Amino acid sequence: MNSRTYHPEPLFELMGVSRSFGSQHVLREIDLAVYPGETLVLIGESGCGKSVTTKLLAGMLKPSAGQVHWHGQNVATMSEAQKRDGRLRIGYLFQSGALFDSMNVFDNVSFGLRQMGRASATDIREIVMQRLRDVGLTSDVARKMPAELSGGMRKRVGLARALALSPEIMIYDEPTTGLDPVMSDVINELILSIRDQGQVTSIVVTHDMHTVKKVADRVVMLFPLARLEGFEQQKIFEGTVEEAFHSSDPRVYSFVHGDASSRLHELNAA
Repeated sequence: MNSRTYHPEPLFELMGVSRSFGSQHVLREIDLAVYPGETLVLIGESGCGKSVTTKLLAGMLKPSAGQVHWHGQNVATMSEAQKRDGRLRIGYLFQSGALFDSMNVFDNVSFGLRQMGRASATDIREIVMQRLRDVGLTSDVARKMPAELSGGMRKRVGLARALALSPEIMIYDEPTTGLDPVMSDVINELILSIRDQGQVTSIVVTHDMHTVKKVADRVVMLFPLARLEGFEQQKIFEGTVEEAFHSSDPRVYSFVHGDASSRLHELNAA
């Protein structure tokens, strides 16, 4: 657990945000602030809205209700140019890496740089090779196609692509899912290295408690709306890693300790 202190002004903020997809309600009146330099980890059962939360924070989705603020400004009131500039400050590592199958590694990592059109071919090559080195990949990987890569390598290429634009904020959606314990720890170390080298603010969605223990400054746990009574708060926990693992809320305690007894009891009762 990192003991750094943070500037009081949030970098990102969700204010009473709800999100629905048709008749399916995923998030309800969520308040959440993300502070410069911290690593915020979102946990919770599948379907509780963690990934939707990060997409709202990144401006990839619009809220059904409530407001999303970047640097204190309501995103809904920003011009398209302001929103585009804001998104360029955000790097997003998707669960699968989300590489373009028809492009080799070099073209995948350089894609954003080429779209921006602000760097020469020489500069792009230097940036791509440096970012591949940053994530522990050798230069010969640049010529490979995504189908030739292992799951761990695809994750790292996706991370290199996100880092190529030197983002101020990195969002990691299930960065260790499907990886073996050693490769998972490689990714965790990369998250820490990226945070410390570039003073990057990080938001991590994960089910991996080893990742939580290793990288989190602050933990937030969401709960599926379908399993809440009435108007119970969907954000059922916010605090430190230590507080999460010693929580008196049985839902939090069971989740972080991998204890299925209370969930089994709930299923049997249903």
